[in-house]
Amino acid sequence: MENIEEQVAKVIEEAKEVEDSVSVHISKTISDEQTLRQRVLTLHSKIHSLRSSLYSLLPNNTTLVEKLDEDLERARCIVVDGDAATLLPAHAQGNFLRMFIGPINVRASRKDVQLKVKEEYNSYRDKTALLFLLFPALLLILRSWVWDGCLPAFPVQIYLAWLLFLYTGLALRENILRVNGSDIRPWWIYHHYCAMVMALVSLTCGIKGQPDCATKQRGVELFLQWAMMQGVAMLLQNRYQRQRLYTRIALGKAKRMDVVWGETAGVDGQLWLLCPMLFILQGFEAYVGILLLKTAFVGVVSEWQVIFCGVLLVLMAVGNFTNTVQTLMVKSRFKAKMRKSKSKQRLN
Repeated sequence: MENIEEQVAKVIEEAKEVEDSVSVHISKTISDEQTLRQRVLTLHSKIHSLRSSLYSLLPNNTTLVEKLDEDLERARCIVVDGDAATLLPAHAQGNFLRMFIGPINVRASRKDVQLKVKEEYNSYRDKTALLFLLFPALLLILRSWVWDGCLPAFPVQIYLAWLLFLYTGLALRENILRVNGSDIRPWWIYHHYCAMVMALVSLTCGIKGQPDCATKQRGVELFLQWAMMQGVAMLLQNRYQRQRLYTRIALGKAKRMDVVWGETAGVDGQLWLLCPMLFILQGFEAYVGILLLKTAFVGVVSEWQVIFCGVLLVLMAVGNFTNTVQTLMVKSRFKAKMRKSKSKQRLN
């Protein structure tokens, strides 16, 4: 009995000692972290300041300026892509994240955890791209072979519910990636917000059947065909973006948490295939929106949801087109700069 009492007393003392040691360790870690954080912030600011002043300090030596700028960009990527990035200020968590998960900090303190978040995002995009292609294809096949050319409401509503889930999942993941330092164009997040709203509104709209089912469901049919094209484009886009991002990471011009870089040099053959497909897709998206508006205004299907979704599709198509053109322009300027730099090197 006395032996047990002694053991319990020793365990209590050991627990107190461990608690004191851990407290000292945490205090020391916090103190060291503050010092390191200040060093990282100072270095990051110095890199930015040097890059801003290169052209003013060396106005007549463009070749040297471009070389030094590339060196400073590599230094910046070392800071923002390594473990030091966890000490840099994070993007503020927006209202969207707070609405779904509350005031919880989703910034990972370790780089390997951040990269797992990005890998999960890429995996989610790959899986949803396949479903984006197969789900509407199955509905259209069943429409022709089983349902006599007239889609029942229930499977279409299941598809719309899945779209709502898909776009909500993408928006949540992209917001978390931005908080963890990823460079995602804001438009794509806003695009997914619009798509979420459209899917939610569509769920409240009844799917019209007979009589004259073909006319009433023309917009639904075209939307499903557009979704199939979107699935193919997503698969190509995912592959292309990964390859061009890997190129920039290898050159030290991008960080591993980035998702899309507009000015990256990638696989030109895939780009020649991808860009026309994106423009056709955006035109088709606008056409579906205009058709929905026409259907509503001529009185075939006059619910407000049809008008709302038509307007939203047209706005999304315009936004996608504008963003794609801006990306191509930035990419073109980047390639022109690279060609100019190489020609100067050959002359020298």
